[in-house]
Amino acid sequence: MAFSLDSIAQALGARLEGDAALQITGASEPALCGAQDLALAMDPKYAEGLPKGKAQAAILWDGADWQGLNLKAALFVGRPRLAMAHLSKIFDPGPQIAPGIHPSAVVDPSARIGPGAAIGPLTVIGVNARIGANARIVGQATIAEEAVIGDDALICSGVRIGARVRIGDRVILQPGVALGGDGFAFVTPEKSSVEQVRETLGDRVEVSNAAWTRLHSLGTVEIGDDVEIGANSTVDRGTIRATKIGRGTKIDNLVQVGHNVEIGEDCMLCGLVGVAGSTRIGNRVVLAGQVGVNDNIFIGDDVVAGGASKIFTNVPAGRVILGYPAIKMTTHNEIYKALRRLPRILRDVSALKKAVSLPDQSN
Repeated sequence: MAFSLDSIAQALGARLEGDAALQITGASEPALCGAQDLALAMDPKYAEGLPKGKAQAAILWDGADWQGLNLKAALFVGRPRLAMAHLSKIFDPGPQIAPGIHPSAVVDPSARIGPGAAIGPLTVIGVNARIGANARIVGQATIAEEAVIGDDALICSGVRIGARVRIGDRVILQPGVALGGDGFAFVTPEKSSVEQVRETLGDRVEVSNAAWTRLHSLGTVEIGDDVEIGANSTVDRGTIRATKIGRGTKIDNLVQVGHNVEIGEDCMLCGLVGVAGSTRIGNRVVLAGQVGVNDNIFIGDDVVAGGASKIFTNVPAGRVILGYPAIKMTTHNEIYKALRRLPRILRDVSALKKAVSLPDQSN
């Protein structure tokens, strides 16, 4: 589908100069552009590729001489990455799902399907499940009994939604997401080695009966509006109460959210993050890739945790942390600088020891 450059400018809130009627069918790196592609050259270093491509229009940086770059038109934006987000939405049609219910789908008669919903092939929808208006469910998804999916949701292929899970409006679940599996909760007849280590911070005694007994998960999962969850991520149901993810939170691929966890609004959890059970996370928290979070702790609003940090204790609001164990990022950086100087310090100490131990040669 083609869009006029003028309509794209309005969608991006961009300033347009040149031929507003140009028809644009896609976006591309400058060197790879076809005649109807919009070149993405928001930085001077990217403009070097414009002569190699065929672009007639581009998104440029403020002050760029678009006519000198042999373009017919140009767009100028204040925040390039935000403009990219809006532009990608224009040209992304999303998965193609035929309207209505595919003949191969298995939908329980008691399930309620909202107007405009599209149910793809080999999807299974259980007893008393509710699917919102205009929801799109790609093939081979499974939606268990009494689950609720909000309006305009997108459920991609292979998603597994457990019993009584509640999902808000405009939620996006990428392929392989699993919501509402049992939490990882087990108990032993006597105090387990884990309990002993937790109490003593290292010491332990022998356990005569260490057989694990499963705690069944009676709670569920509640997902707020406008949440997105990446491919093959999992959210466990709560033991008694629900595991909750707040409105607007974005979760990357391969993230594990344990039972009873509560995550606030507009958080971002990057790839391979693991959050252990019963932890509470505030609003607008960012956990970078491979961050690990201990169980039964609290992370305050606006915390930012750097990649591979391991968070073992409560974190106050607004703190920036890094490391293993996670501490203030400024403190971590000081420690790391000192660690790099350690070999030289040890050499200096060794030289001083030798000097002190030598006999006095002055007599």
